[in-house]
Amino acid sequence: MRVVYFGSGAFGLPTLERLCRDHEVVAVVTQPDRPAGRGAKLTPTPVGEWAARRLGESAVLKPARVNTPEMIELIRGFAAEAWVVIAFGQKLPKALLEGRFAVNLHASLLPRWRGAAPINAALLAGDAVTGNTVITLADRMDAGLILGTSTRAVDPLVTAGELHDLLAADGPELVERVLAGHAAGTLKGEVQDEGLVTIATKLSKGDGTPDFNQPADFVRRQIQALTPWPGVTAELESGGAAGGAGGAGGAGVQMIKLLRARVETGVVGAEGLRAGTVVDAMNGLVVCGRGTVLRVLEVQPAGKRGMDWASFARGRSIAPMSVLGPVTEMGSGGGVR
Repeated sequence: MRVVYFGSGAFGLPTLERLCRDHEVVAVVTQPDRPAGRGAKLTPTPVGEWAARRLGESAVLKPARVNTPEMIELIRGFAAEAWVVIAFGQKLPKALLEGRFAVNLHASLLPRWRGAAPINAALLAGDAVTGNTVITLADRMDAGLILGTSTRAVDPLVTAGELHDLLAADGPELVERVLAGHAAGTLKGEVQDEGLVTIATKLSKGDGTPDFNQPADFVRRQIQALTPWPGVTAELESGGAAGGAGGAGGAGVQMIKLLRARVETGVVGAEGLRAGTVVDAMNGLVVCGRGTVLRVLEVQPAGKRGMDWASFARGRSIAPMSVLGPVTEMGSGGGVR
């Protein structure tokens, strides 16, 4: 099958690779190069970089606006039997889509979690199962006909970054199934139940402010849902760090990013303590709301790589009954990447 691919983010790369293996990808449409890094060097999207290496620069289109008459004419001029859209970043206009078979791969079980950050939203909500959906393109965001789904159980310890990669790896088989159904003339679109719609809003850095007054499972979900971005960052009042933040031998505050956690049961002595109190410094046990306890499993100290809590605690003198609390100032931003 001759295919035009629309995409920018890394989520679609496994599917693009499969399409290039099994079909003829005649063009890849992606977002323009953007400044990145300290030097603000123009950098292609993950899709743009991969496609240029695999297909050649001439096969890659990078329109600032896909809805110009010139771009519409150029893209419609490709003799393609299917268009596959995954994390492209621009809305495709009616004039471009008219009379074309175009599908979108979305990282949720629609109509649950339409919107910009479905993976994060599923983890924040504590969903036990999530997956991918292939839909037709519609005027309203993620509201097209459902053409196929894949499902995946959610491990309580999985982070948003890890779930992103797992769902991305599930995408190729699902998209291939839909394309095969289209070729065979057996596809039947299912209308989404509008009464079941939930919205996954865009994230900001402010979402990474922890609230230990909430039950431990709430904090656990927040930590995993926002790792790696925007991340849940906390301040630890400690007894100082050996050669690290806080000053050797003196009390201080260390800023750490919380990467992974689980709910701990059967902890004695946590009742009545201030939320955020670290009741077991070597095992990362933290008091949360309603007398619940969180075990912090992995952290990333400022300027360091991620590590398990035990390694973090061994290199520091964490005072008895130290307290984890929110960082006072947070910025703004976007979604999982």
